[in-house]
Amino acid sequence: MKRLVTCESVTCGHPDKVCDQVADAILDAYKKEDPESHVAIEVSMSYRRVFVMGEVRSKAKIEIEPLIRKTICEIGYDHDTLEFNGNTIPIDIDIRTQSEDISMGVDQARDVVGQLGAGDQGMMYGYACSDTENKMPYPYELATKLAHRLEVVRKEQLIPYLRPDGKTQVTMEYDGEEPVRIQTILISTQHEPNIELAQLRKDLLTHVIDPVLEARWDSASIQILVNPTGRFVLGGPAADSGLTGRKIIADTYGGIGHHGGGAFSGKDATKVDRTATYYTRYVAKNLVAANCCRKCEVSVSYAIGVANPISISIDTFDTARYPEETLLHVIETVFDFRPSQMIEALSLDKVEFQTLSNYGHFGWNASSLPWEQTDKVDAIKEALKTL
Repeated sequence: MKRLVTCESVTCGHPDKVCDQVADAILDAYKKEDPESHVAIEVSMSYRRVFVMGEVRSKAKIEIEPLIRKTICEIGYDHDTLEFNGNTIPIDIDIRTQSEDISMGVDQARDVVGQLGAGDQGMMYGYACSDTENKMPYPYELATKLAHRLEVVRKEQLIPYLRPDGKTQVTMEYDGEEPVRIQTILISTQHEPNIELAQLRKDLLTHVIDPVLEARWDSASIQILVNPTGRFVLGGPAADSGLTGRKIIADTYGGIGHHGGGAFSGKDATKVDRTATYYTRYVAKNLVAANCCRKCEVSVSYAIGVANPISISIDTFDTARYPEETLLHVIETVFDFRPSQMIEALSLDKVEFQTLSNYGHFGWNASSLPWEQTDKVDAIKEALKTL
């Protein structure tokens, strides 16, 4: 059966992504000075103010305001013509100490001596499929690469009139499980005044779309939409307020598969919103890489202050070579979902989280990171032999 699948991404200058980058920059600063820091930061911003709030327990002493300004300016919001200037924008900071009621359950799990407890309750999902080498949905991977390319051509001055804000969207036709045709590419990108739409379209084709498309696709056969309103001069927080955690679908799989609702940015690794989502991706990717199934979604749930998960489940969407009960047993044999073990397995104490604030936490953008490795394939195959 043929069907259309659409995924989107956004650039680093999108207001919500500016907030995510600020939150993760603050998190990284605390973790660099005190690796035992517990951090939960939220950021919002409008055309005339930045708000930073949250809870922190740390020995580190961080100069937060200069860090916020540096992050915003490096994105590209560094002069008044954009009507949002990181050098001068007023900043309100309201950070308090983490609640003792939370920290006592995180520092020592209630169910296992010597283990961290989950930093929150909730359910998390990890997904993988055989669409691409990175085991990611094809339209999502293409959308994120297009968004990243918009940043590259802006910063390298290949299209010098681009501004930081932008969004991409890809609609792809599938025949069964196979991506067979790109139906539509949509790019909305902020630009300087007095730029003709025809010139913008030509430059995007030359410097963004064609360089990103693989040889199998011909841009001439794709419906390409550029700035459908006809103009995108005012953008970023000057035009639209931003908030951390509002691009959780663009952060993960583009709307393919489930999402537990928890965001990542600004949260340290004791927060299973982040850690268990990374870990379930690790599990799902290794199962697909081991040829157990063509696509896979692994889910897990936790109670705050408890190390062991409440539930673990798997859905292979009728693509598995083995019964799902067998694969679930393999998961429970090969992988350990307790927070301390996930943090160690994924080396989360060494990750600079701001590098993941844009263009997705999985796939090509994170290909060098532990949860994107397929180093459990042999262990999975050995476990299958015992069943």
